[in-house]
Amino acid sequence: MAKLAQVLLLFSLAMAMQLVHSTIEDPKEVDEWFQKIQYSKEKVSQLHFYFHDIVSGKNPSAVEVAKASITMKSPTLFGLVNIFDDPLTEGPEPTSKLVGRAQGLYGSAGQQELGLLVAMNLAFTTGKFNGSSLTVLGRNAALKPLREMPIIGGTGAFRLARGFATAKTHLFNFTTGDAIVEYHVVAVHY
Repeated sequence: MAKLAQVLLLFSLAMAMQLVHSTIEDPKEVDEWFQKIQYSKEKVSQLHFYFHDIVSGKNPSAVEVAKASITMKSPTLFGLVNIFDDPLTEGPEPTSKLVGRAQGLYGSAGQQELGLLVAMNLAFTTGKFNGSSLTVLGRNAALKPLREMPIIGGTGAFRLARGFATAKTHLFNFTTGDAIVEYHVVAVHY
């Protein structure tokens, strides 16, 4: 009887994980999912985490990949492009529990004030959104106390997502350029 209970528990967990975290690859499965969407109810998810952008040291999570001939003469570093694979954590401490990774790029696109063009995927690796991601594309006025960027899509549990992310600098080291940014995300999805 104990073995049967274990088998049923494992089967139930496997089915639940597929429903929440599956990545549908077969076009037929995508079509079936799409046909069911008309009967689905939209959900609103609120997420909170910290983004650790480390540009210094032996193992940076963000690196420079391009700059213009005028970048170093510009007060806004206009034309500088970095690519990143930054940890997302529950708390502001770098040792806090890892919940995902922010992967993408940001480029300095403002000449009069610092304005970053940000294109990133927030890829979640734990919890009910494990295996799902949100895509953010927009302007980040990094020196403002609070910034808002649009969510333009997602994968997995966040398929067809829309919403917004607010960013607030928790810590910025002017010597190293390293930053910890607090994010609050509101995502509408099915």
